[in-house]
Amino acid sequence: MPQDIVERVDGLVHPETQVRDHGIDLTVSAIHEVVGPGRIDFGEDELQEAEFEPHELTTRNPGDEYQWWELDAGQYVVQYNEFMVGEGAARLLLQPRNKLMARGASHPTVTVGDHLPLMPLSVGGAGLNVKENARISTLVPVHAGPDAVDDGPLDSETTVVED
Repeated sequence: MPQDIVERVDGLVHPETQVRDHGIDLTVSAIHEVVGPGRIDFGEDELQEAEFEPHELTTRNPGDEYQWWELDAGQYVVQYNEFMVGEGAARLLLQPRNKLMARGASHPTVTVGDHLPLMPLSVGGAGLNVKENARISTLVPVHAGPDAVDDGPLDSETTVVED
């Protein structure tokens, strides 16, 4: 993992586990439910944020240090513990971990610049239980061809993440 990418991410819960050869795993700090609609329009003069409420956490066993979000099938919004700092030339790709997708949940894959967005999370089937600080996403470098300003074709080669 290139050191300049590691230096762009702060707030790691356990760097020894999260920083891997191919990328940096990101962890959940909060899961929200959308309880009121947002608005978006062409001119962006009527933009309005959606209303969120934190999803309830539950304890599975007395004495547990961390709690769980018990999610039914549906749409949620995830906030990460980690955040971006400084600036770097490398583009980064934020993608769901294979372990998340194998359990019937996913989120979009997006390019990341100077901040980590709130991430929509889709949970299917019978739902998903997510423990506090669970690793659900991976931030990986994107290796690309000529910049768009060169007017050349963008020949993108993205790192494939294996959990």
